[in-house]
Amino acid sequence: MTSRDLAVVGVVAAGRARWLSPHGYLPPVLRVTHFIDGRFQELADANTPAAGLPITNPARAEVIGGVAAGDAATVDAAVAAARRALPSWRSTAPAERAAVLRRLAALIERDIEPLARAESENAGKPITLAREVEVPRAAHNFRFFADAAERFDFEEHLEDAGSNSRSRVVRSAAGVAGCISPWNLPLYLFTWKIAPALAAGCTVVAKPSEVTPVTAWMLCALAQEAGLPSGVLNVVHGRGDVVGAAIVRHPEIPVLSFTGSTAVGEWIAREAAPHFKKVALEMGGKNAAVILADADLPRHMDEIARSCFRNQGQICLCTSRLLVHESRRDELIDGLVQRARALRVGDPLEASTELGSLVGEAHQAKVMAAIDQARAGGATVHCGGGKIDPSRLPTACAHGCFVAPTVLSGLGAHSPTNREEVFGPVVTVQSFATEAQAIELANDSSYGLAASVWTEDAAAAARIANQLEVGIVWTNCWMVRDLRTPFGGAKRSGLGREGGEEALRHFTEPKSMTIRR
Repeated sequence: MTSRDLAVVGVVAAGRARWLSPHGYLPPVLRVTHFIDGRFQELADANTPAAGLPITNPARAEVIGGVAAGDAATVDAAVAAARRALPSWRSTAPAERAAVLRRLAALIERDIEPLARAESENAGKPITLAREVEVPRAAHNFRFFADAAERFDFEEHLEDAGSNSRSRVVRSAAGVAGCISPWNLPLYLFTWKIAPALAAGCTVVAKPSEVTPVTAWMLCALAQEAGLPSGVLNVVHGRGDVVGAAIVRHPEIPVLSFTGSTAVGEWIAREAAPHFKKVALEMGGKNAAVILADADLPRHMDEIARSCFRNQGQICLCTSRLLVHESRRDELIDGLVQRARALRVGDPLEASTELGSLVGEAHQAKVMAAIDQARAGGATVHCGGGKIDPSRLPTACAHGCFVAPTVLSGLGAHSPTNREEVFGPVVTVQSFATEAQAIELANDSSYGLAASVWTEDAAAAARIANQLEVGIVWTNCWMVRDLRTPFGGAKRSGLGREGGEEALRHFTEPKSMTIRR
């Protein structure tokens, strides 16, 4: 089966969608369109195979279709539809909104296989990761926020005996929400934003990454099938500097949620400030793992390696700096190199593949430039350091965007490699002698998203965690997420928090009402 055999065609009839099997009719070329006011829109030139912007399969280095390239007028149309739908959706009882979201979650679970296949082909990620983690998590996002919405109608009642008054704090939907999601976890992070917005009663104008738009397009047909009213969810595809900018600047979008680069997040903050928009920004990271002298490396080494190379290092939470006690440095490097070299690289559509391709040629070039810069700066390259040898790949993937897992050491704390986000399968190792030095190294960064501490000493773990300038700290684990807890970072890693009630608060406005009896 070729990469064009994506089983992702939605047949929409009477508001319902069906994803056909790989053995049924398949389009010659994938064509991803906008979804506005409950309807899919055709691309501008239906006769051009890659109308709009190209969609690629990065593992095979081939164009597999096109995605619509919207503009400010497209965003205006989406906002108009969202505003028309807002009064009804905002006044819908939380239980009714929750029921729609639960139906949508069930449909995602029903269609895990076509969604996972599309995710793997469009993003280059191992299909097992999409099938077992990312697509199920998208369903869980809707189900979690459906449950949360039913408990979030009001905050509290207060009695003031002295004034004989009673106060109530009520939260209502903030309005039309603008949601902009990244390319690395396409469906997972797209739903992470739109699920709480919809649960809170907002209508949504969303922009998935133009690099990985396929599963967001598929989700729209499932939203139709789930009975989401027209105009409640609108998806506009296109370039970030066109469609994303139009969403950020739109005067009728009062609340924004963005995940992406720090540079773009800074621009959004500047643009939104004069209009007093509510903004949540989840941006870059340079996450450190602090490994103390007593760490049980034989037990934790697999998890530490996973934190460095999961999804080819293209997760904002991935570890990129390993800070290890000097007595364990060589053991750590040896263990990490062994596991990096053992990762099964191959066609992302094969269930056995553990390391897929990067998302595209431009990003591959960026990661390779970072490795070359490290080497020029005197780094020792313990493994990797270049593209995957084509002889290790299936013939169809010989020209794909693969980079070998790379372990570096010998760089100072202020080298660009230890300070700038690489967002690939690249990790550096630095050693320390004292706990204070470890904390200083970990905090010596303009980023502050996440960190991990590896030790058998619970008191030391708590002591260090409390001093780390980050939004998330794990001890002896990585990426274990309780969706009730806040998610986000400090410093240049973000502004605001997502997850749990923090997300619902972001998409709502509080109103205090007091009655004297």
